[in-house]
Parts: sequence; C-alpha cells; structure tokens
Amino acid sequence: MFSSQRMIILAEGRFGPVSSKTANGAIAFMTDRVVAVIDSRMAGKTAQEVLGYGGSIPVVGSLREGLAFRPDALLIGIAPAGGQLPAAWRRFVLEALRGGLHVLSGLHTMLADDPEFAALAASGGLTITDLRRIPQESKVVSRGTWRLRSARTVLTVGTDCKIGKMTTLLAVDAELRRRGRRSAFIGTGQTGILIAGNGVSVDAVVGDYIAGSIEREIDRADRAGAELILVEGQGALTHQGYSSVTLGLMHGTMPDAMILNHQPTRLSDDYGFPLPDLRRTVRLHEEVIGIFRPTKVVGIGLNSVGLTDAESRDAARRIEDETGLPAIDAFRFGAGPLVNALESYLASAPRVSYTGPLPSPSGPWDRGVHAGKESA
Repeated sequence: MFSSQRMIILAEGRFGPVSSKTANGAIAFMTDRVVAVIDSRMAGKTAQEVLGYGGSIPVVGSLREGLAFRPDALLIGIAPAGGQLPAAWRRFVLEALRGGLHVLSGLHTMLADDPEFAALAASGGLTITDLRRIPQESKVVSRGTWRLRSARTVLTVGTDCKIGKMTTLLAVDAELRRRGRRSAFIGTGQTGILIAGNGVSVDAVVGDYIAGSIEREIDRADRAGAELILVEGQGALTHQGYSSVTLGLMHGTMPDAMILNHQPTRLSDDYGFPLPDLRRTVRLHEEVIGIFRPTKVVGIGLNSVGLTDAESRDAARRIEDETGLPAIDAFRFGAGPLVNALESYLASAPRVSYTGPLPSPSGPWDRGVHAGKESA
C-alpha cells in the first residue's frame, strides 16, 4: 500500500525511544523506505544513535534540508495528546505539499478534509492518506462470527499503553512465516496499518462498532485462507483512560490465545497508578474471554527499552519465574520462544464448535442499529 514511497518522517521536538511511536515503527519495520527524520533538537545524529536501531538514517533540522534525500512522502511520525494537528505543524504539511510530497498521517485530524491542504494536493496531483479514516463498511456491530472461523486468532494485550504490543506481534508474524505458517497481521492503529497496509484504526471507531470492525477484518483474513490471524492490541484493560478500546478488541477478536506485553522498568502508568501484578493481569484477561470460550496467555513480550541485552535477559528470567510463562524481548532476540509456546498451546487447545444461527446482518444489526435504536 505504501511500499513504493520514500518517506521523510516529521518528529519535530519528539524523536526518541518512547515519544515518537509512529516514526519508530516505520524505522524498525520499513527501514529501507525511510530516508530521513525531521527533529531540529537531534539534527546531525542518526536513528541508530537516538533509538538504538535504524542504522544510518539521518536526523535533519528541517524539511528543506531533508529534500536532499529525495523523499516523495512526508509521514507525520508522532501523535500529540488527543491526536490533533498542532497549529505549529501546519507549515510542515504546507511545505511538503508545495514541495511535491504526498502526506501520510495517523492523526485524528483528517488532513484530507482541510480545504487548504486538499487544494494544494489536488493542484499537484498528490495524495493525503489519513490512516485513521474509518471506512463506512467498518461501522458494524459484532455478530459473533468467531464461532464459525477456520483460522485461529492471537491478540496482544498489555499491562499499559505504548508498551510494545505491535512490535512483539510483528516479530511473531515474521517467525511464523519463517516456519512456513500462513499468518496474517491485522493493524489496529495508525502505525500497524502503515506497516501492514491493512486494518482499521479502532481508537477512531465509535464504541458500538469496535468489536464489529475488527471482527470484519478477521473474517476477511479467514476467507483469504489465513491459518493464524494476529491482531495488534491497543490500550490496556487496566488503564483507566484507554481500556474501552482494549475490551472492544478482545470481544471482536475472541482470541484463541494472547501474548501479554510488559515493560520491566515501567512502574506506573501515565495516570500515576502502579502497573498491575503480572499473574493477576494474566488471570484477568483469561477470565474476560473465558466467559465465552477457552483461551490462554501463552507468553510475555518484553519492552526492554533502556536496558542492556544482559539486563533484558535477566528481567525475562525473573518474569518467567514469577509467571511460569516464557518471556522475551522479541524485537531484540526474536520471537522463537513465544511462537513455540503459541504452537504448543494451539496444538492441544479445543476448537469452538458452533452450529446455531448468528444474528442477522440486517434488521436490528444493520449498520449499528441495535434493538430498534440507532447507536450514538
């Protein structure tokens, strides 16, 4: 979808291991498509020096300087609180369009709907891609089609937000493919969609449709012949601000198995609440899905930013002793232990067998109208 575009990434004032999630995901998984990063604070450094990966991708102080690397698209690589376009960033978007660059954005602000941006894009034959734009067909209520799937589903969950759910699952996807398995990764946030070229940004979906929108994406992958469908997690069930999207994803995915993500050095969330006990968190997720079907958290994916390799492995051993589950930073060391645990569990886990009728896609379930009342 975006594989042909040479991207320069806007991360002005925010480029770093935690503060530029979209930029970091593109650099990690689309390395050969990223030509430079814009951040005047870090100008003169490389992505490797800032993030610990990304090699020689340069950090430049301005878009004008970055044009020397011949990009054909500007990717907005950070999302401020609320996901709105800051007023100070308009000049970057305008400069990019005037310079002949396509624009890719994961903001909640729909840039393609901005009259000034749209006019410049049209006059230059350019595109503005809003990764969080929700297609009309995704505005549906879940019907519980998980009961009829052939494929098995895996969901990443976490002890907090921004904790590596996408990164871990992409590593799992790569390992499954290496083993010859027919896996399909479904992005559920702007970065995952950018990398995979498919999915739906569930944090931009009306609450009634979250489960249905991801269920629709899974059903599509199931019909296409996927053996294992990997759904990128969002938010955290134990986060006061972002738990609703997590629960919607859990109900839409109805996972056969889950992988819990955790950062050993993170002690509290951004509301100041201590991160929950790992064993209790495992039980919580299994019980939420266990109301409907058997499931299991099969492993712990670690985000070991700020730790050396040795420290990361030490943390993994402590967590394995605590939980009895394999733990590893799959981005650094590969997802082999997580995939081993996943395959072992799925080989013996019972499949759901259901022969009853599903709710009709018409009538009360049509376009989110439930029980005779149109959903807000």
